[in-house]
Amino acid sequence: MATVHPEPKAPQAPRASDPTLGRLVNNALEDISTLIRNEIALAKAEISVDVKKIGIGAAMFAAAAFVAVLGLIFLLHTIAQGLIALGLAPWLSYLIVTLLLFVVAGVLALIGKSKVSKVQGKPQRTIAAAKTTIDEVKRSASGDATSTIRRTDPVAHGAAAKAPIGS
Repeated sequence: MATVHPEPKAPQAPRASDPTLGRLVNNALEDISTLIRNEIALAKAEISVDVKKIGIGAAMFAAAAFVAVLGLIFLLHTIAQGLIALGLAPWLSYLIVTLLLFVVAGVLALIGKSKVSKVQGKPQRTIAAAKTTIDEVKRSASGDATSTIRRTDPVAHGAAAKAPIGS
């Protein structure tokens, strides 16, 4: 008995369900547009967190400056009382209050400095996501993604299915 080999099939014509080139380009443009919008939204979110930290730090610096001005007023008042009275009781109490105000100003300034030093300055997650996207687009444009699909699904993209041997 002779073994019958099936004749090779001719390449298949595009199926009606296959997307047209125009539809593929349109889908790609929509995907790129959505991707860009999402990247911008992520950048805005990251930057708004940094702006909030800068605002809190600036408020602490402003509070420190205000308390330092109050301390200067008390210091000047202390010097005046010391010159007038030349006694310890009145101006010594003013001096203690003045020193206390300067300590508070120093603490507020340190808190403000620590808040401002936490600012990163650039949106790290957005940069990482953009790099990943660029790498994926480069990989897709090189044909690696398409060849992987063709290897896993031989019927994809109009490729002819192989007939089983011995049928």
